[in-house]
Amino acid sequence: MKRSRFSEEQVIAILKEHEVGAKTVDISRRHGISDATFYKWKAKYGGMEVSEAKRLKALEDENARLKKLLAEAMLDNAVLKDLASKNGSARWRPPQPLFRYEPTMPDDGALRQRLRELAAGRRRFGYRRLGYLLAREGIAPNHKKLLRIYREEGLRGRRRGGRKHALGTRRPMVLPDGPNQRWSLDFVSDSLICGRRFRILCVVDDYTREGLALVADTSLSGARVARALTRLRGTPHTVVSDTEQTD
Repeated sequence: MKRSRFSEEQVIAILKEHEVGAKTVDISRRHGISDATFYKWKAKYGGMEVSEAKRLKALEDENARLKKLLAEAMLDNAVLKDLASKNGSARWRPPQPLFRYEPTMPDDGALRQRLRELAAGRRRFGYRRLGYLLAREGIAPNHKKLLRIYREEGLRGRRRGGRKHALGTRRPMVLPDGPNQRWSLDFVSDSLICGRRFRILCVVDDYTREGLALVADTSLSGARVARALTRLRGTPHTVVSDTEQTD
């Protein structure tokens, strides 16, 4: 992998120049980088300090080393299997009628029952989202097997045209009864006197009415939002964003 000519300290310093008001075009021209490189750095290192960037770099290097070791081990294993199969076939070949594969169908009664129960409670969920719910309960079948059972049970909903209407009755939102039960996320935006726009991520605990975080930047990627949430206290049971709710 090609090594960058900028260290983590230099990347953080370049991003700090942008935070104090320097334009992206001027920064790219001054340091001899492209705009795409700058925004890639901002998505990866935005909001970080030098120590955090170094720790991230060390984790990436360790991950690359482990991947290389795994690839070498898999290659050695494949070579050994190939040699064993060649040597075994040269010494002895079993008669054809003696060995025949007999397929056995596993008992999927519990999986089918739980899948029907989840589909009855969430009528608009497809097999993939139902599979995520099963995985939370420790049931993780192959996605092709899950799709086959989903179709055999007749759980596939009919496609509706025209105006969309919610099926069933909406469940009322349960009020939190303690801290970290439900957090609300919202994005607000404004512009500076020079016309430059910025966004702010607001995180509020719905029970204590406490503002947990205010993250401001000219752009907030998904990775930046996830990094900001991991720095907060504890883990919420439910996260609400606009009309979306995630458990």
